[in-house]
Amino acid sequence: MSAAGEHARMRANLAGFPRRELAGGRRAAVAVLVYERGGVPGVLVAKRSPRGLNAGQWALPGGKLEPGEDGFAAALRELEEEAGVVLGPDAVIGRLDDLATSSAFVITPVVALAPEGTRPRRDPREIASLHHVPLERLVAPGVPRWARTPAGEPLLQMPLRHDMVIHAPTGAILLQFAEVALRGRATRVADLLQPDWTKH
Repeated sequence: MSAAGEHARMRANLAGFPRRELAGGRRAAVAVLVYERGGVPGVLVAKRSPRGLNAGQWALPGGKLEPGEDGFAAALRELEEEAGVVLGPDAVIGRLDDLATSSAFVITPVVALAPEGTRPRRDPREIASLHHVPLERLVAPGVPRWARTPAGEPLLQMPLRHDMVIHAPTGAILLQFAEVALRGRATRVADLLQPDWTKH
């Protein structure tokens, strides 16, 4: 499928998705950025700096809403600040379910398309590294996979590279993006277990 066809399919799938909104809570937003590298469409995944909030964790560009912001504005601002990608509101093609995290935030995931030639550049104060994950990897055999906690609870794992295994909440957002935007399935992820170390 051409890039234009893939983008149109994602737009249609997101437009037809009855997303769930959550009221209240400390609000945050993340950007699920779709962009091409070497002609391969993918999403942008960040590894947080070893210092500060969520040190060393896999994440999507994002953060807390500032006064007067909505999820759209916050996601695009954080994308610019953390990854050097400047997009206008017309780049947004949809949103996924609001997700309550174990750290008491409510995250709004905002899906955006970057123009051809986009080259993310990290802010070293917040981001240790930026990674292009091909869309085909999100729907590959073995993704997602399920582990078990010592108590026997199912634990989501998104093994996207040999050195990149992402858990909820970021893994849950990527799973819902793959299911909704890429596969056209109205899959919910709100009840997926978030490991204890994501609370920090």
